[in-house]
Amino acid sequence: MAFTNQSEPEESIAEINITPFVDVVLVLLIIFMITAGVVEFGMEIDVPRTREVASTSEDFDFVNITSNGELYLGTEPISIYDIVPRIKERQGGNGTGVYVRAHKETPWEVVAQVVAECGAGKVQVNMVTKPLERNPQRKR
Repeated sequence: MAFTNQSEPEESIAEINITPFVDVVLVLLIIFMITAGVVEFGMEIDVPRTREVASTSEDFDFVNITSNGELYLGTEPISIYDIVPRIKERQGGNGTGVYVRAHKETPWEVVAQVVAECGAGKVQVNMVTKPLERNPQRKR
C-alpha cells in the first residue's frame, strides 16, 4: 500500500524504461559476435595457388579434402565410395558436378582417387584454387 495524498489522483508515467531494452540488445549483440565466426567460415581448407582462376556461376556441392586425407561432402564426413551416389541424389541426377577443394598438403593419391571416382560416375570435377597474388609494380 503506497502512502500518497488521497486528494491528488495518481498519474501514470508515460516514459519507456529503456534499461531492459538495452540489456536485451547487448546480449543479442554478444551472441551474434560469437556465432558469426563459426557460421561464416565453416571448414578451413588451404587450397593451392594458381595463375588464373576461371569464374563459374554453377552451384555444385563441395568435396573438401583435409591435409591428412579425410573427405567431407560440405561439412559432413563421407566415404570415397559414397561421393558419387550422394552427389547424384542431391542434384537429382541431371547436370551433376562437384567442386573439389583439397588442402595444399593433401597427398596427391587421395585427390587422384576422388577425381577418378567422380570420373567413373560421370560427375564433372572442378578443382578449387586461389589466385596467385601479383605485384603490379614488378616488371618481367
